[in-house]
Amino acid sequence: MKPKVAFYWCAACGGCEEAVVDLGAAILDVVAAVDIVLWPVALDFKKTDVEALPDGSITAAFINGAIRNSEQEEWVRLLRRKSQYVIAFGACAQLGGVPGLGNLWNRETIFQAVYKEAPSQGGGDGAIPQTEFQSNGHALTLPVFWDTVRTLDQVIEVDYSVPGCPPTPELLQQAVGALLGGNLPPKGTVLAPDHALCEDCPRKDSKPEKLAIPAFHRPHEVEIDPEKCILAQGLLCLGVAARSGCGARCIEGNMPCTGCFGPTSRVRDYGAKALSGIASLAASDDEAGIAAILSKIPDPVGSFYRYSLPASLLQRKRI
Repeated sequence: MKPKVAFYWCAACGGCEEAVVDLGAAILDVVAAVDIVLWPVALDFKKTDVEALPDGSITAAFINGAIRNSEQEEWVRLLRRKSQYVIAFGACAQLGGVPGLGNLWNRETIFQAVYKEAPSQGGGDGAIPQTEFQSNGHALTLPVFWDTVRTLDQVIEVDYSVPGCPPTPELLQQAVGALLGGNLPPKGTVLAPDHALCEDCPRKDSKPEKLAIPAFHRPHEVEIDPEKCILAQGLLCLGVAARSGCGARCIEGNMPCTGCFGPTSRVRDYGAKALSGIASLAASDDEAGIAAILSKIPDPVGSFYRYSLPASLLQRKRI
Protein backbone atom coordinates (compact mmCIF):
# COMPACT_ATOMS: atom_id res chain seq x y z
CA MET A 1 0.00 0.00 0.00
CA LYS A 2 1.19 3.52 -0.80
CA PRO A 3 1.78 5.96 2.09
CA LYS A 4 -1.22 8.15 2.81
CA VAL A 5 -0.77 11.93 2.67
CA ALA A 6 -3.17 14.73 3.62
CA PHE A 7 -3.16 18.44 2.79
CA TYR A 8 -5.29 20.90 4.75
CA TRP A 9 -5.79 24.69 4.62
CA CYS A 10 -6.52 26.83 7.71
CA ALA A 11 -6.17 30.65 8.01
CA ALA A 12 -4.08 31.43 4.94
CA CYS A 13 -4.26 33.02 1.49
CA GLY A 14 -4.02 29.90 -0.66
CA GLY A 15 -0.43 30.45 -1.74
CA CYS A 16 0.71 27.25 -0.03
CA GLU A 17 -1.82 25.29 -2.07
CA GLU A 18 -0.36 26.94 -5.18
CA ALA A 19 3.09 25.76 -4.08
CA VAL A 20 1.85 22.17 -4.36
CA VAL A 21 0.53 22.80 -7.87
CA ASP A 22 3.78 24.59 -8.74
CA LEU A 23 5.55 21.25 -8.53
CA GLY A 24 4.55 21.10 -12.19
CA ALA A 25 5.21 17.76 -13.81
CA ALA A 26 6.84 16.55 -10.57
CA ILE A 27 3.39 16.48 -8.96
CA LEU A 28 2.73 13.37 -11.06
CA ASP A 29 5.64 11.66 -9.31
CA VAL A 30 4.19 12.62 -5.92
CA VAL A 31 0.72 11.38 -6.86
CA ALA A 32 2.23 8.12 -8.11
CA ALA A 33 4.17 7.61 -4.86
CA VAL A 34 1.43 8.44 -2.33
CA ASP A 35 -2.27 8.04 -1.73
CA ILE A 36 -3.77 11.51 -1.15
CA VAL A 37 -6.60 11.03 1.34
CA LEU A 38 -7.44 14.71 1.94
CA TRP A 39 -6.94 17.82 -0.20
CA PRO A 40 -10.10 19.94 0.00
CA VAL A 41 -8.89 22.59 -2.43
CA ALA A 42 -8.49 20.03 -5.22
CA LEU A 43 -10.34 16.83 -4.38
CA ASP A 44 -13.75 16.05 -2.93
CA PHE A 45 -13.09 14.48 0.45
CA LYS A 46 -15.43 14.77 3.42
CA LYS A 47 -14.65 15.01 7.10
CA THR A 48 -16.33 11.65 7.62
CA ASP A 49 -13.79 10.09 5.23
CA VAL A 50 -10.95 11.22 7.50
CA GLU A 51 -12.79 10.24 10.69
CA ALA A 52 -13.23 6.72 9.31
CA LEU A 53 -9.47 6.24 8.89
CA PRO A 54 -7.63 4.38 11.67
CA ASP A 55 -5.61 6.57 14.01
CA GLY A 56 -2.04 6.96 12.79
CA SER A 57 -2.86 5.63 9.32
CA ILE A 58 -1.92 8.84 7.49
CA THR A 59 1.84 8.97 6.99
CA ALA A 60 2.02 12.76 6.83
CA ALA A 61 -0.38 15.69 7.07
CA PHE A 62 0.80 18.95 5.51
CA ILE A 63 -1.17 21.69 7.25
CA ASN A 64 -0.89 25.29 6.10
CA GLY A 65 -2.44 28.35 7.71
CA ALA A 66 -2.69 29.71 11.23
CA ILE A 67 -5.46 28.71 13.66
CA ARG A 68 -8.08 31.47 13.64
CA ASN A 69 -11.35 29.70 14.52
CA SER A 70 -12.91 26.65 16.16
CA GLU A 71 -13.39 24.67 12.94
CA GLN A 72 -9.69 24.92 12.10
CA GLU A 73 -8.75 23.75 15.58
CA GLU A 74 -11.16 20.82 15.30
CA TRP A 75 -9.67 19.78 11.95
CA VAL A 76 -6.02 19.97 13.00
CA ARG A 77 -6.70 17.97 16.14
CA LEU A 78 -8.37 15.32 13.98
CA LEU A 79 -5.43 15.25 11.59
CA ARG A 80 -2.96 15.04 14.46
CA ARG A 81 -4.75 11.95 15.73
CA LYS A 82 -4.84 10.32 12.31
CA SER A 83 -1.26 11.15 11.25
CA GLN A 84 2.17 9.79 12.07
CA TYR A 85 3.79 13.10 11.11
CA VAL A 86 2.35 16.61 11.03
CA ILE A 87 4.19 19.23 9.00
CA ALA A 88 3.55 22.94 9.54
CA PHE A 89 3.60 23.94 5.89
CA GLY A 90 4.34 27.61 5.28
CA ALA A 91 4.81 30.74 7.36
CA CYS A 92 1.21 30.96 8.62
CA ALA A 93 1.24 27.48 10.14
CA GLN A 94 4.80 27.76 11.42
CA LEU A 95 4.82 31.35 12.75
CA GLY A 96 1.30 32.80 12.39
CA GLY A 97 1.93 34.60 9.12
CA VAL A 98 0.08 37.66 7.88
CA PRO A 99 -3.20 36.50 9.53
CA GLY A 100 -1.26 36.69 12.81
CA LEU A 101 -1.24 40.48 12.56
CA GLY A 102 -4.88 40.15 13.62
CA ASN A 103 -3.43 39.80 17.11
CA LEU A 104 -3.09 43.58 17.15
CA TRP A 105 -6.87 43.57 17.66
CA ASN A 106 -9.49 41.18 19.04
CA ARG A 107 -12.72 39.65 17.75
CA GLU A 108 -14.85 42.61 18.82
CA THR A 109 -12.68 45.29 17.20
CA ILE A 110 -12.21 43.26 14.01
CA PHE A 111 -15.93 42.62 13.61
CA GLN A 112 -16.67 46.27 14.37
CA ALA A 113 -14.32 47.36 11.57
CA VAL A 114 -15.47 44.76 9.03
CA TYR A 115 -19.23 44.65 9.59
CA LYS A 116 -20.01 48.14 10.85
CA GLU A 117 -17.33 50.66 9.84
CA ALA A 118 -16.07 49.43 6.45
CA PRO A 119 -17.12 51.71 3.54
CA SER A 120 -18.44 48.65 1.71
CA GLN A 121 -21.07 48.28 4.42
CA GLY A 122 -22.89 51.40 3.22
CA GLY A 123 -26.61 50.71 3.46
CA GLY A 124 -26.14 47.47 5.34
CA ASP A 125 -27.64 46.78 8.75
CA GLY A 126 -24.25 46.10 10.36
CA ALA A 127 -25.31 42.67 11.58
CA ILE A 128 -22.56 40.72 13.37
CA PRO A 129 -22.29 36.99 12.48
CA GLN A 130 -23.51 34.69 15.22
CA THR A 131 -22.23 31.21 15.92
CA GLU A 132 -25.79 29.80 15.89
CA PHE A 133 -29.02 30.87 14.23
CA GLN A 134 -32.47 29.27 14.46
CA SER A 135 -35.01 29.56 11.64
CA ASN A 136 -38.16 27.52 11.01
CA GLY A 137 -36.97 24.78 13.29
CA HIS A 138 -33.55 24.53 11.64
CA ALA A 139 -30.23 25.47 13.25
CA LEU A 140 -27.32 26.97 11.33
CA THR A 141 -23.94 27.03 13.04
CA LEU A 142 -20.75 28.88 12.15
CA PRO A 143 -17.22 28.41 13.55
CA VAL A 144 -16.27 30.49 16.56
CA PHE A 145 -13.87 33.29 15.60
CA TRP A 146 -11.13 33.38 18.25
CA ASP A 147 -9.70 36.59 19.72
CA THR A 148 -6.16 35.30 19.19
CA VAL A 149 -4.48 33.78 16.13
CA ARG A 150 -2.26 30.83 17.05
CA THR A 151 0.48 28.94 15.29
CA LEU A 152 -0.08 25.28 14.54
CA ASP A 153 2.33 24.12 17.26
CA GLN A 154 0.44 26.21 19.83
CA VAL A 155 -2.57 23.96 19.21
CA ILE A 156 -1.18 20.51 18.38
CA GLU A 157 2.18 18.76 18.39
CA VAL A 158 4.12 19.45 15.18
CA ASP A 159 6.88 17.19 13.92
CA TYR A 160 8.48 19.34 11.21
CA SER A 161 8.08 22.74 9.56
CA VAL A 162 8.54 23.85 5.97
CA PRO A 163 8.94 27.66 5.98
CA GLY A 164 8.00 30.32 3.48
CA CYS A 165 5.19 32.48 2.14
CA PRO A 166 4.74 30.24 0.32
CA PRO A 167 7.31 27.44 0.58
CA THR A 168 9.12 26.75 -2.66
CA PRO A 169 8.15 23.65 -4.66
CA GLU A 170 11.74 22.47 -4.22
CA LEU A 171 11.39 22.43 -0.42
CA LEU A 172 8.07 20.57 -0.67
CA GLN A 173 9.60 17.99 -2.97
CA GLN A 174 12.53 17.53 -0.60
CA ALA A 175 10.19 17.18 2.39
CA VAL A 176 8.07 14.53 0.65
CA GLY A 177 11.23 12.73 -0.42
CA ALA A 178 12.60 12.70 3.13
CA LEU A 179 9.32 11.32 4.47
CA LEU A 180 9.05 8.60 1.84
CA GLY A 181 12.72 7.69 2.06
CA GLY A 182 12.84 7.64 5.85
CA ASN A 183 15.68 10.17 5.83
CA LEU A 184 14.20 12.30 8.55
CA PRO A 185 16.16 14.77 10.70
CA PRO A 186 15.47 15.15 14.43
CA LYS A 187 11.90 16.00 15.35
CA GLY A 188 11.23 19.73 15.41
CA THR A 189 13.61 20.49 12.55
CA VAL A 190 12.74 23.23 10.08
CA LEU A 191 13.23 21.62 6.68
CA ALA A 192 15.31 24.39 5.12
CA PRO A 193 18.91 25.64 5.34
CA ASP A 194 19.80 26.88 8.82
CA HIS A 195 21.60 30.09 7.92
CA ALA A 196 20.64 33.63 6.96
CA LEU A 197 19.62 34.48 3.41
CA CYS A 198 22.44 37.05 3.20
CA GLU A 199 24.92 34.16 2.97
CA ASP A 200 23.29 32.96 -0.26
CA CYS A 201 22.34 36.34 -1.68
CA PRO A 202 23.51 36.81 -5.29
CA ARG A 203 24.45 40.41 -4.35
CA LYS A 204 26.42 39.63 -1.19
CA ASP A 205 29.74 40.72 -2.74
CA SER A 206 28.35 44.25 -3.16
CA LYS A 207 27.48 44.61 0.52
CA PRO A 208 29.92 46.98 2.27
CA GLU A 209 32.03 45.43 5.01
CA LYS A 210 30.91 48.20 7.37
CA LEU A 211 27.35 49.09 6.45
CA ALA A 212 25.82 52.32 7.76
CA ILE A 213 22.44 53.51 6.50
CA PRO A 214 21.77 57.27 6.56
CA ALA A 215 18.13 56.97 5.47
CA PHE A 216 15.53 54.30 4.68
CA HIS A 217 13.36 54.39 1.59
CA ARG A 218 10.33 52.49 0.37
CA PRO A 219 10.68 50.61 -2.93
CA HIS A 220 8.47 53.02 -4.87
CA GLU A 221 10.54 56.02 -3.78
CA VAL A 222 13.82 55.02 -5.42
CA GLU A 223 15.15 53.27 -8.48
CA ILE A 224 16.69 50.07 -7.14
CA ASP A 225 20.09 49.19 -8.60
CA PRO A 226 19.76 45.52 -9.72
CA GLU A 227 23.45 44.83 -9.07
CA LYS A 228 23.90 46.36 -5.61
CA CYS A 229 23.03 45.10 -2.11
CA ILE A 230 19.43 46.18 -1.54
CA LEU A 231 19.97 46.95 2.15
CA ALA A 232 22.97 49.14 1.28
CA GLN A 233 20.61 51.17 -0.92
CA GLY A 234 18.56 52.06 2.14
CA LEU A 235 15.68 49.63 1.61
CA LEU A 236 14.44 47.46 4.44
CA CYS A 237 15.79 44.08 3.36
CA LEU A 238 15.46 41.44 6.06
CA GLY A 239 17.77 38.85 4.55
CA VAL A 240 20.19 39.67 7.38
CA ALA A 241 17.84 37.89 9.82
CA ALA A 242 15.71 35.58 7.67
CA ARG A 243 16.42 31.92 7.06
CA SER A 244 17.63 30.95 3.61
CA GLY A 245 16.04 28.36 1.33
CA CYS A 246 13.82 30.54 -0.86
CA GLY A 247 16.28 30.82 -3.71
CA ALA A 248 16.41 34.59 -3.13
CA ARG A 249 13.33 34.96 -5.32
CA CYS A 250 12.48 38.47 -4.10
CA ILE A 251 16.07 39.62 -4.59
CA GLU A 252 16.09 38.15 -8.08
CA GLY A 253 12.94 40.19 -8.71
CA ASN A 254 14.82 43.32 -7.53
CA MET A 255 12.76 43.64 -4.36
CA PRO A 256 13.85 43.46 -0.70
CA CYS A 257 13.43 40.32 1.40
CA THR A 258 10.43 40.58 3.74
CA GLY A 259 11.55 37.72 5.98
CA CYS A 260 8.90 35.11 5.17
CA PHE A 261 11.21 32.16 5.90
CA GLY A 262 11.42 33.23 9.53
CA PRO A 263 14.34 32.78 11.92
CA THR A 264 17.20 30.32 12.02
CA SER A 265 17.34 27.82 14.88
CA ARG A 266 19.53 30.18 16.91
CA VAL A 267 16.89 32.93 17.12
CA ARG A 268 13.97 32.89 19.58
CA ASP A 269 12.10 36.00 18.39
CA TYR A 270 12.51 36.79 14.70
CA GLY A 271 11.00 40.29 14.87
CA ALA A 272 13.25 41.33 17.74
CA LYS A 273 16.31 39.92 15.97
CA ALA A 274 15.46 41.73 12.72
CA LEU A 275 14.69 44.98 14.53
CA SER A 276 17.92 44.96 16.53
CA GLY A 277 19.96 44.07 13.47
CA ILE A 278 18.49 46.85 11.34
CA ALA A 279 18.67 49.42 14.15
CA SER A 280 22.39 48.72 14.58
CA LEU A 281 22.97 49.87 10.98
CA ALA A 282 21.64 53.41 11.47
CA ALA A 283 24.35 55.87 10.46
CA SER A 284 24.20 57.96 13.61
CA ASP A 285 25.74 57.95 17.07
CA ASP A 286 23.07 59.86 18.95
CA GLU A 287 19.58 58.78 19.99
CA ALA A 288 17.75 61.54 18.11
CA GLY A 289 19.60 60.78 14.89
CA ILE A 290 18.92 57.04 15.15
CA ALA A 291 15.23 57.73 15.85
CA ALA A 292 15.01 60.00 12.81
CA ILE A 293 16.51 57.33 10.54
CA LEU A 294 14.28 54.54 11.86
CA SER A 295 11.17 56.73 11.68
CA LYS A 296 11.26 56.27 7.93
CA ILE A 297 10.37 52.60 8.38
CA PRO A 298 6.55 52.49 8.11
CA ASP A 299 4.53 50.20 10.39
CA PRO A 300 7.37 48.64 12.44
CA VAL A 301 5.17 45.81 13.74
CA GLY A 302 3.93 45.00 10.26
CA SER A 303 7.48 45.19 8.91
CA PHE A 304 9.40 43.19 11.52
CA TYR A 305 6.60 40.87 12.75
CA ARG A 306 4.77 40.52 9.43
CA TYR A 307 4.98 36.75 9.51
CA SER A 308 5.74 35.90 13.13
CA LEU A 309 3.73 37.87 15.70
CA PRO A 310 1.85 34.86 17.19
CA ALA A 311 5.13 32.92 17.51
CA SER A 312 6.99 35.83 19.10
CA LEU A 313 7.56 36.64 22.75
CA LEU A 314 4.89 39.34 22.33
CA GLN A 315 2.30 37.00 20.73
CA ARG A 316 -0.42 39.66 20.74
CA LYS A 317 -1.36 43.17 21.79
CA ARG A 318 -2.96 43.47 25.21
CA ILE A 319 -6.50 44.83 24.88
